[in-house]
Amino acid sequence: MSFAPEYLDPDHAPTREQLDQRKGLVLVEFGTAWCGYCQAAAPGVKALLARHPEVEHVKVEDGPGRALGRSFRVKLWPNFVWMRDGAVVRQLARPSRTELDASLPERVEPAPPRS
Repeated sequence: MSFAPEYLDPDHAPTREQLDQRKGLVLVEFGTAWCGYCQAAAPGVKALLARHPEVEHVKVEDGPGRALGRSFRVKLWPNFVWMRDGAVVRQLARPSRTELDASLPERVEPAPPRS
């Protein structure tokens, strides 16, 4: 997968149930096109995803009363939710580029087998 340059309109975004059913590593990003913090984060997100094409990027426009963002308790933008096989493994609100980069490597490793 690759960097999603545009935010999905909430009416066309996946539901929480659909995200919970996704396999593999998914980065769900919440924000808006007019948010300065979101605009500033975009080059770092794009660079991170270029180094890790196995990550699916889902970029969703958020706002007050939007069900998907509220299901993740999003309060600040940009907000990044790392999911593996439908489970939230980490969530970051307005991270620095360094924090976002550091949040990935341990999550790229395959999950240990279940006994």
